[in-house]
Amino acid sequence: MDKKVILISIDGMRPDGLLKCKNPYVDELKKMASYTLDAKTVFPSVTLPCHMSLFHSVPPERHGISTNIYMPPVRPVNGLFEQIKNAGKTSAMYYGWEPIRDVSRPESLKAAEYINAYSFDHVDAMLTDKALDYIKLAKPDFVFLYMVETDEKGGHENGWMSEAYLDVINLAINNVKKVIEATKGEYTVIVTADHGGHDRAHGTDMPEDMTIPMIFYGPDFEAGKELSGVSILDIAPTVAEIMNVPAAREWEGKSVLSK
Repeated sequence: MDKKVILISIDGMRPDGLLKCKNPYVDELKKMASYTLDAKTVFPSVTLPCHMSLFHSVPPERHGISTNIYMPPVRPVNGLFEQIKNAGKTSAMYYGWEPIRDVSRPESLKAAEYINAYSFDHVDAMLTDKALDYIKLAKPDFVFLYMVETDEKGGHENGWMSEAYLDVINLAINNVKKVIEATKGEYTVIVTADHGGHDRAHGTDMPEDMTIPMIFYGPDFEAGKELSGVSILDIAPTVAEIMNVPAAREWEGKSVLSK
């Protein structure tokens, strides 16, 4: 039986922010998963370009998105959602920032739910619960859970590495723990960030903006192994290999399992 995957993106989470958020589950994750604290994102280190690269495994100069405004590519590349659909499998997305919806093409999702992150407190936790409810009901093959409060309510409002920023990462890791415990090994869980940040901004080629953590939890990954040489372009090929889904010919990244 092909494996199922949950991909969690925690927007703007720096590796040192992950380590300093004071959540004890971080140490547990490092013991039971493969991980890296030195993965690289793409430039410009901006949310939509980074996520387009994450899902399409090509840099911004190839997919053409360089800001948070979506523009249809001149030469489209199939992304992870499209490859999953073409393989006869199902996907769902839960997200708190509306433009992220453009990482998937119309009709590539079986379910999707958007709640504006400024509508309520703890929207990331609400979306986590909704995703878990759907997983219990429908058992989709792939779920993308996107948490934006770390970026908007943490970094931009209060500054990267501020106490408020670290507090929001702490809450995000609580959501990760809830997902792993609720799914009980039925899903491989991959946790990543799209970019880091400095002061109250991001988008530069500074190491603080370009360096991100990644965590890979599941039977294909060695517990406690620290990975090296990982890029955000490697996530889509990794998910595809786990799910036994063909990678698109244009993808430039390599599966972490093949490194």
